[in-house]
Amino acid sequence: MSYNVAVVGATGNVGRQILSILAERSFPIANIYGVASDKSRGKEMSFGDNTIRVEALSQFDFKKADIAFFSPGSKVSEVYAPIAAKSTIVIDNTSHFRMEPDIPLVVPEVNASALSGYKKRNIIANPNCAVLQLVVALKPLHDVAKIKRVVVTTFQSVSGAGKASMDELLLQTKGKYTNDNMPPINFPKQIAFNIIPQIGDFMKTGETVEENKVVNELKKILDPAISATVTCVRIPVFIGHSESVNIEFENELSPEEARKILYKAPGVVVIDNPAQNAYATPIDCAGEDAVFVSRIRKDPSVKNGLNIWVVSDNLRKGAALNAVQIAEELIKNYM
Repeated sequence: MSYNVAVVGATGNVGRQILSILAERSFPIANIYGVASDKSRGKEMSFGDNTIRVEALSQFDFKKADIAFFSPGSKVSEVYAPIAAKSTIVIDNTSHFRMEPDIPLVVPEVNASALSGYKKRNIIANPNCAVLQLVVALKPLHDVAKIKRVVVTTFQSVSGAGKASMDELLLQTKGKYTNDNMPPINFPKQIAFNIIPQIGDFMKTGETVEENKVVNELKKILDPAISATVTCVRIPVFIGHSESVNIEFENELSPEEARKILYKAPGVVVIDNPAQNAYATPIDCAGEDAVFVSRIRKDPSVKNGLNIWVVSDNLRKGAALNAVQIAEELIKNYM
């Protein structure tokens, strides 16, 4: 079968990636629709070897689509995703629906079976990009030794905050060499040549909104019994999120056993040879589909503790690819 597919937010970073990945993976498409705001109406975009013309979201008829990928921002999804879901299956990349109990929050390598409940609302949520790569790495280890607690520090690229934030990093970096300093606009402090220990607004608990998202989504996807604490940091990297992950297991798991498990895990690539300085960095993962795991080593400060380093392309696997993989699983087993 072939399917009619709409990509809402088609002109944004994630929307463009979705269009590209749908073409790359030869998703069975009968008709493809690029949908965006009124100001983007009529804009031409590439889809494989073809060109499509963007349609306005305010006027789009979702009866034309079997599946609609949404990545237009939370406020837009809040309004339009339920409207679309009356006629089509919505796969939403925003944060708006993730924690709603009757909406599946899905990473196919981790909890594909959650898709069985999609018909309750006809909406499927794509997780936060930092959560997504984390659970892909943790799931195979959790299945074997059961995770009690994780301590995570994320090092998140500016692309996670959108194109304007990528432009800000570029202009601030150039400005440092031309004595034309650009003040922060999209970040609370200068991002070029700096790191910022804040992603999202601060809550009364002292956590940021992003940190709270990671904890809650981790529990919903993987296991609500896992204790977790997270610090989210923005770094001057264009693409690719990195994470330092400390894991405490209920059962003993050696670094060697963990490495063997991860070598076989779906969606994971292990690069871990300290003698040759072999480990993953954001540059290595940009444009790649996998979640890369490195620096697998024992934590001697706790019983049954391990440390790992997790890196992935946040625009690709962290958003667009996962959404397409959800659609692939959906048409294979649930439609």
